[in-house]
Amino acid sequence: MADMSETEIEAGRLLFAQPCDFIRGVTRIADLPEGGLPEVAFAGRSNVGKSSLINALTNRKTLARTSNTPGRTREVNFFNLGDQLHLVDLPGFGYARVSKTQVKEWTALVTDYLRGRAALRRVCLLVDSRRGLLESDLSVMKILDVAAVSYQIVLTKTDKLKPGPLEARIKDVETALRKHAAAYPDILVTSSVKGAGLAEMRASLAALTKT
Repeated sequence: MADMSETEIEAGRLLFAQPCDFIRGVTRIADLPEGGLPEVAFAGRSNVGKSSLINALTNRKTLARTSNTPGRTREVNFFNLGDQLHLVDLPGFGYARVSKTQVKEWTALVTDYLRGRAALRRVCLLVDSRRGLLESDLSVMKILDVAAVSYQIVLTKTDKLKPGPLEARIKDVETALRKHAAAYPDILVTSSVKGAGLAEMRASLAALTKT
């Protein structure tokens, strides 16, 4: 993970201290809000910790809904962060206790959003650090590569791993990323529980408001 300057860290802190309000949740491309602000989308397998990470980044407990039941987020949910950035919580993929028809519909919605959203600056692809990149993650990465959408791997739940295995996991992911053209080279290493990596992630996302 690239080192962040104190100025960059402070810019991230100030941005994520701003009000963050829910805009809408959509289930159809036609209902997407206008893309006036730059957007950062959070994607990942169900139960990878997307909602927990969004809540931790914004210092809120219930901004994004969390659940012990994988597959509960069924909409593309938009949040306005200080009128500077839209945070977009995408439905989890890879595991959901719903019908195959619903899974197909969600997959089509997310794929269409990722491929066609001009305001989208980056996709944060969350990966459970205990499991590493799985086939479902690699499938999403291929979609993003083809669409030329910049994405960044965010390792979650790193508090569950000891330093040695975590370092090995980071190296494995770094090796895999070399084969993916649209992948951002720096990996964000986070823990929503311990707060690890959150300041760096805020700084990284704040920089996108300047582009």
